[in-house]
Amino acid sequence: MIKLNLNLLFLFLLSIFIISTNSSYSESEKFYNELVKDWPKIFPDSNRNAAGPKFYNHILKKYTNYEDFKEVNKLYCAVSGSLIRPNSTPHFVYLNEEGSDKKVCGYYYKCCWPCVCDLMKYASVKKVKKTFKNGVKEYFVLLIKDPCNKLDFPKKVNKNYFCENNKLDKKQVSVTDDKLIIGVLHDAKYCSSSDLRKIYANRITGRQCSIRNRTPLDQIQSGMGDVFINLAK
Repeated sequence: MIKLNLNLLFLFLLSIFIISTNSSYSESEKFYNELVKDWPKIFPDSNRNAAGPKFYNHILKKYTNYEDFKEVNKLYCAVSGSLIRPNSTPHFVYLNEEGSDKKVCGYYYKCCWPCVCDLMKYASVKKVKKTFKNGVKEYFVLLIKDPCNKLDFPKKVNKNYFCENNKLDKKQVSVTDDKLIIGVLHDAKYCSSSDLRKIYANRITGRQCSIRNRTPLDQIQSGMGDVFINLAK
């Protein structure tokens, strides 16, 4: 009898897990389809290269519930501007906190592994506070320096998406402390020693990123190549 009851309990919990997982995927699929539908509004010329800032700003304006806002921010790559399929597996990374010597660890959703390396080297993070329908929330955003005055602004990136008269266009992108917000670092926290060991030991964030980030800029070809790097450095 006890064994039978345990089996029934297991099946009951398994059914709840399956229903919850399917519901979560269905919600993410809905958000993904909404982004696809909104693509012409976000990118009128269809050029999404390095345009994570356009996605972030669009999502911040459209999704007023914080939980929805977080989920939709998992569906694009902040480095490349590519869409990411629902329930993709993120990488655990660290970035330097803007204005301090602290490292912040969290999860980054990417389209390909080189974007992880470029993000860790050329972006920073900062905690921001925003008001949503379900309250005031704090979270860490991904930042790069203001690129609008760059003489070598990447030709493959639509400068008009970010800039107006060589200044950040705050109607089209979100800005904090004169830095350009390109996306969100999920479940972020200040790194512990064990967090950093985990990142250094990982095949991508450890070995492969070390190799990529030592490679001369004119030899980088994979991922977004030198496009995002030239935008962010």
